[in-house]
Amino acid sequence: MRTKHPAARLRGLVLAIAACVAAPVWVASARPEVPAQPGPGPVDAAVAARVDAAVAQVMQRFNVPGAAIAVVQDGQRVYANAYGLRDVERALQVRTDTPFEIGSITKQFTAAAIIQLAEAGKLGLDDRLQRFLPQAPHASEVTLRQLLTHTSGLHDYFDGPEHEVDAAVARPIAFDALIARIADKPLDFPPGARWAYSNTGYALLGRVVEVASGERYPDYLRRHILEPLQMTHTFSLADTVQSGDGAVGYRHEGGTLRRAPALHPDWSGAAGFLVSTLDDLTRWDVALSSGQVVSREGYALMTTPFVTADGDNVGYGLGLFVSSVYGQPRIGHTGGSQGFTTADEVLPGQRLRVLAFTNLGDKTPEAGITISNVVVAALRPDLVAAWKHPVAGEDAAVSAGARASFLQLQEGAGYGAFSESLRGRLSSGLGAGFSAALRPYGPPTAWVFQGTRATDKGPFHEYVAEFGPGVFLPYAIRPDAQGNVAGFALD
Repeated sequence: MRTKHPAARLRGLVLAIAACVAAPVWVASARPEVPAQPGPGPVDAAVAARVDAAVAQVMQRFNVPGAAIAVVQDGQRVYANAYGLRDVERALQVRTDTPFEIGSITKQFTAAAIIQLAEAGKLGLDDRLQRFLPQAPHASEVTLRQLLTHTSGLHDYFDGPEHEVDAAVARPIAFDALIARIADKPLDFPPGARWAYSNTGYALLGRVVEVASGERYPDYLRRHILEPLQMTHTFSLADTVQSGDGAVGYRHEGGTLRRAPALHPDWSGAAGFLVSTLDDLTRWDVALSSGQVVSREGYALMTTPFVTADGDNVGYGLGLFVSSVYGQPRIGHTGGSQGFTTADEVLPGQRLRVLAFTNLGDKTPEAGITISNVVVAALRPDLVAAWKHPVAGEDAAVSAGARASFLQLQEGAGYGAFSESLRGRLSSGLGAGFSAALRPYGPPTAWVFQGTRATDKGPFHEYVAEFGPGVFLPYAIRPDAQGNVAGFALD
């Protein structure tokens, strides 16, 4: 959808200076995997109280109107709760069955539809886009797999000044006109060479589903996914069955909470137009991971990160991010629209999944993923304790340089901690993008050394900058012989 996973905005900036970054830094930090705890079973009262307190703290901190969460252990829901208001003006409470816009979590459904069609022999993941949409921009250059993994290089059709996009997305738009927004733009990079989040790719994939199946995309989802899984409370923004029971979206403008501007479903489509509930999305998650939607081999493809020809692990499979949290592997996706941020995340080693819905559309930080993170921390404080313990081998001077460089990226000025070549590139304008993305986080409240990783460019020293409970950013730097930062990575 329009909003991106928090990593997406930052990673796109880092890739603008890709020569300074070594490929392996996107791999999850090499902490030992902690065994899962016994389950399933309802969480006890003390744990439930800890979860509720953690969610309440985030809601107060970010001024979130309403939220709903679910905890799934070993495929069974063991806890769910709702908080705050789904409609502020009418003082209506969120319920655990309240429908929320799930934004880019829709991309999982689109990716699964493509894999279903591939497994039926109706398309190949490495087919060129031109086989299905010969008139699409760069159709002869990009493959379906590259669209699925955000490695096509196609520009994002949502790109533009926020006020202009806000005005445009409230109005209907034909599919051809939507894609025409990027038709005259060159590829941002050679297909398969890099990663950059692109809603354009998923909009095109939705049309590929239609061409390959002979069914409208919403009809395909209904017949092949929603109805078989009995997901009776999942529908599109355009669906007339949507009732007044859904959450209303909000965001802050000038520090004041306001109802979010409208988003016409023509703009989201296969990239992010679904509305769902905790119960339905739990059904989806369990079915997808157990081979009921696509084969187990197909799900393995979805959860395997794409690797570029240069060996870069991009941290994204087919419709799913493959990352880490609290030092443990994590697979999932966030979603966002004008007035919503959501998260659907699984820790496979813990057999634990957390769903978090919010009706706050603020983007930095996002309330949805933050709530997901604090719920995991409340459930597994042992993971957080181990993650916050610095690993051996920290060099105090290198760490001081890393923290100084991070603060300079936030400030958008100075850059004295960087090498001369990087200093010049940041000062010439590139640094403004980092500052805009990082400044809203505020100064780090904790700085934890995560280890050193060897790369072909030299050792990268890895850290996590924390900005209060549930908000953190991995940051890695490569110092030169003079101790200046000659390369860095943000995720």
